[in-house]
Amino acid sequence: MAQKPSIPKGTRDFGPQEMAERNYIFDTIRDVYRLYGYAPIETPAQENLSTLLGKYGDEGDKLLFRILNSGDAFAQVDLAAEDGPSLTRKICEKGLRYDLTVPFARYVVQHQNDLSFPFKRYQIQPVWRADRPQKGRYREFYQCDADVIGSRSLLSELELVQIVDEVFSRLDIRVAVKINNRKVLSGLAEICGAPDKVVDITVAIDKLDKIGLDAVKAEMGERGLTPQAIAVVERILALEGTTAEKIAAMRVLMQGGSASGIVSETGLRGLDELEELFGLLAAAGIRQEVAMDLSLARGLNYYTGAIFEVKALDWAIGSICGGGRYDNLTGIFGLPDMSGVGISFGADRIYDVLKGLDKFPRSLASATTLLLANMDAEAVPYLLGLARDLRAEGVSCEIYPDTTRLKKQFDYADRKAIPFLSINGSDEVAGRKVNIKRLDSGEQRLFDRDDLAAILAFLCGNTD
Repeated sequence: MAQKPSIPKGTRDFGPQEMAERNYIFDTIRDVYRLYGYAPIETPAQENLSTLLGKYGDEGDKLLFRILNSGDAFAQVDLAAEDGPSLTRKICEKGLRYDLTVPFARYVVQHQNDLSFPFKRYQIQPVWRADRPQKGRYREFYQCDADVIGSRSLLSELELVQIVDEVFSRLDIRVAVKINNRKVLSGLAEICGAPDKVVDITVAIDKLDKIGLDAVKAEMGERGLTPQAIAVVERILALEGTTAEKIAAMRVLMQGGSASGIVSETGLRGLDELEELFGLLAAAGIRQEVAMDLSLARGLNYYTGAIFEVKALDWAIGSICGGGRYDNLTGIFGLPDMSGVGISFGADRIYDVLKGLDKFPRSLASATTLLLANMDAEAVPYLLGLARDLRAEGVSCEIYPDTTRLKKQFDYADRKAIPFLSINGSDEVAGRKVNIKRLDSGEQRLFDRDDLAAILAFLCGNTD
């Protein structure tokens, strides 16, 4: 009995229609990246595990797909003497990339002598995470990253928000852009009297939208925070008002106004950066909704400054874009003091939003504009010449391969959503005419074979 074909959980096939829709997303993002001066690069699907491990926190490390060493990976291993982690290190030296940012940092260090800084790059490639598949979460998915490295200017953060604004405006998706700063979160840990618990705090509050405040407080308690520290965090998360009012309230706390009386210079620097960034955003005239969110933490450990997260307003799904500032990422590869900031568009989730809201352009329905019906084998040379001339003018067209009944060719055009059908028999060939029918309205026109301008105008919808 033949095995039923299948694909691994958390992965998907994409047919022609889906690829046209996905390429619409990629092309839109790519065009906006280029508009802001970002250049493309690519990195390998697999990286050395030494490059990947320790960059995403303990939870991220667990989600890395490891690649078994080629050949007999177990040949020199005593299975009885090895525990799980040590065994993995010996039989797996490589892994599939978890994101595009860490490979980018490795790339910058490896090619630093060939780059001009600040270096602005974009990268559109798949990444892999051994996560539990669910709605909007896949094990293989594309990221569309843009980073600028080699400058600490907050104009870079502004530019990335402008890119987010432009991309989602072009895609006709209403979004909310949430912004926070990791220095503020570090300051929060300091005024709690638990500066060593900043990772525990950020990991917990990053789940606020998913599990609620009570569960976040319980998790912080499990992670060793005292009730007094948890009360300070809760006070911060409860702040309301405008961005300016929240920053002012936070500034009081960071200046020693919390129960601990501790002053956090790190937190104050983060508030200064937020204040400057929101001033720039106001001057730039961002169209999409932008707000400061003190509960935003972003789980990745390498962020050190501004952090971003974008959510769709009209469709329930997780974040569809995110990113932030990192000051030390290249330092772990031997290039210190190289600050960068980047964002990543989640193309698969954006696809789900566009599909759910029915926002894909109707023009993506078919890759073919015109089908030339094959009614008579003797007319094929005539059709070949016509197809050649139309393709030279940028019209996508195809000749039905078989000489068969017209209904079958109509059905073919309908299934492929081809908008125009050209039916030419011996009379049209003899008179050098071209008969074209618009299938949605039934409008039919007869053209001179050499009047390509009129044919093109009809195919483009300009019939005046």
